[in-house]
Amino acid sequence: MRQNKPLRRIGGSIWLLALITISVLVVVWMVTPRPTGPPPPGSLAVASLPFWNLGNGTKVVVQNQDTVNEVSPWIYGLDAEGRLAKQYPPEQTAEVQKQLAQLREADIPIVPSLANITDGYWAYEPVAKVLHDPARMHRHVADIVELVKREDYAGIDIDYENLRAGDRQAFTAFVTELGRAMDAEGKTLSVAVFAKDSDAGYDERNVAQDYAAIGRAVDQVRLMGYDYAWSTSPPGSVAPISWVRDVLRYAKTQIPPDRIVLGVPLYGYDWVDGHGTAVTWLQAFRLATEHRAKVNYDAPTQSPWFRYTDAQGREHEVWFENAPSSKAKFEAARGSGIRGVYLWMFGYEDTDTWRELRGSLQIDS
Repeated sequence: MRQNKPLRRIGGSIWLLALITISVLVVVWMVTPRPTGPPPPGSLAVASLPFWNLGNGTKVVVQNQDTVNEVSPWIYGLDAEGRLAKQYPPEQTAEVQKQLAQLREADIPIVPSLANITDGYWAYEPVAKVLHDPARMHRHVADIVELVKREDYAGIDIDYENLRAGDRQAFTAFVTELGRAMDAEGKTLSVAVFAKDSDAGYDERNVAQDYAAIGRAVDQVRLMGYDYAWSTSPPGSVAPISWVRDVLRYAKTQIPPDRIVLGVPLYGYDWVDGHGTAVTWLQAFRLATEHRAKVNYDAPTQSPWFRYTDAQGREHEVWFENAPSSKAKFEAARGSGIRGVYLWMFGYEDTDTWRELRGSLQIDS
């Protein structure tokens, strides 16, 4: 019995020392800063949802929440004076709030897009008023920050398009000021930019966006890697893979790769009589089926396409995107070592796209 008493004391001391050690380790873990640095390449997958596809888009995103780790509802615009406005009509307010609630319930960070859309159309004058009037610019920045805080968004995405070459410095100043304001609130800022393979690009819309300056000011630079062919161009690939690679190659010379996000289109165009109408993957599939058209796959551009003749005898040419064409872009993004991709979900997309996304990118879980 006497021999057991010292053993009990030793055992108690060991347990006491263990508890003290664990407590010290917990305190050290709590006060030691977590490792910082650039996010791992290929770890970001953003779903960009225009308001007209918000219902279906939200459903698809929630079903693939293991793959999508950020969502950008395209729902805000500007009024004629450059003040914040909603793009969707008032009667859709309840539905929009319902979809946003579902995204929150799925715990997917919401970074809504703010575009220079006024009364349903791209408008230059409202955004020009903001960019070239310092007082208005300061108010605009404050209004955006207030919106993000009030709605508890994770950040904001700026999609100001069709700017002019003379707006370059003013746009950089705006983005820089907004970036600082968002950073002070612990919120993220992304900016959508036209895809280009040189600073000048192909017109003044490209000149207006200084890749290097924007890259220093924001968390994400979203390259609009689509509309190489568009509604008023001749028929062709919406996002030929060689062009996408050229855009990525140039962007990496100006912007840190961990801030670059490649836009991937999930739509196409149906051209007839010199004009193209945007179509979803599902619409393209139905058109090909209805007209018994052979769907070809253009290897150089990595794009599907077909032709058909309508009831009026007019010949159509359709170029669109499907899972294989999207996979090519996902792999280009992964191979370039950038942050990730965002998917422009115009409407019903090829459901196999999500499998290809999971297989091509290193998605954060």
